[in-house]
Amino acid sequence: MPYFKPFKVIIVGFDGVLGSALTGALDLFSFTGVSWQRFLNEAVEPRFNVQIASLGGVDIRCSNRLIMQAHCDIQEVTECDLLLIPTIGDSIDKVLSQNRELIVHIKRLANTKADIASNCSGAFFLAKAGLLDHKIATTHWGYASKFKADFPLVDLQENQFVTHSKSQSKDQSGNIFCAAGGSAFYDLGLLLIERYCGREISTQVAKTQIIDSKRGNQNSYTNVTLHKPHSDPLVKQVQEFIEEKFKSPIQVSTLAAMINITPRTLNRRFQSSVAMRPIEYIQAVRIEQAKRLLESGNVTIKSLAEQVGYDDISSFTRLFKRATELTPKEYQDKFSRLAI
Repeated sequence: MPYFKPFKVIIVGFDGVLGSALTGALDLFSFTGVSWQRFLNEAVEPRFNVQIASLGGVDIRCSNRLIMQAHCDIQEVTECDLLLIPTIGDSIDKVLSQNRELIVHIKRLANTKADIASNCSGAFFLAKAGLLDHKIATTHWGYASKFKADFPLVDLQENQFVTHSKSQSKDQSGNIFCAAGGSAFYDLGLLLIERYCGREISTQVAKTQIIDSKRGNQNSYTNVTLHKPHSDPLVKQVQEFIEEKFKSPIQVSTLAAMINITPRTLNRRFQSSVAMRPIEYIQAVRIEQAKRLLESGNVTIKSLAEQVGYDDISSFTRLFKRATELTPKEYQDKFSRLAI
């Protein structure tokens, strides 16, 4: 039986880290080459050597008050195959300000052959280190506005579950990956396991961990680009109705009658609350759903229009291109997770 030298994975530990993200990453990579083999009574061959590294090797106080013991001091880590930055569970600004020296070591290790990956708000560490300037990235939809304000040089694509960019720096030869909120890390984890160990091993991990590797993007949970904060309960009611019934024909007059106001008043209140008219909101919700379907890679262009409430394919294609500057086929080719 062949021997596989485990790939070295370093998970960065820091006070205020989200405990589940830290331990989840540790479990996912540690049990690659282990769980499946145990189920089949085969020889166990761990594919990754995983260590949690903190500054000075000190214990880590997670945001849920769990105390985790680090395996090593990040100052003594000279190389690794993969450097993982988990989710910040505490105040982002506080954690970043308290870990300036840690950021120095993240930047140092990025200037090696190592691949770098962040989960959720962990992308703030990479951006603070300057590693994401002029590159695509993603983070939790709830932090998108702050991220854009803090790091305008980053091409944030908050609707993407996973982003991947290759460094153009002469000093850095590795790749940079970002995962969106929460459990999107598992999508990233499977992608990285496939990168290092092949599709068969990645599939084994997905099966043993019961991970659905065909999920959509963050718009599966909310149309985050459309949900601008406001306090108009009637507009929120109409938004929820549109997001539930977007596949059906929807008339603005029907929406207005539903909440006992005139179409003109509904238009005015929508403009005030979400900076678009109801008809524009309907179109935007449908386009966001179309993007999600295209990104999954499991939809034909021919059936796409019908699935998002359009009978006329050519009309839908024009609307889609106006919103994204790409045809549906071009968008699928560029952003489908199957193409990563």
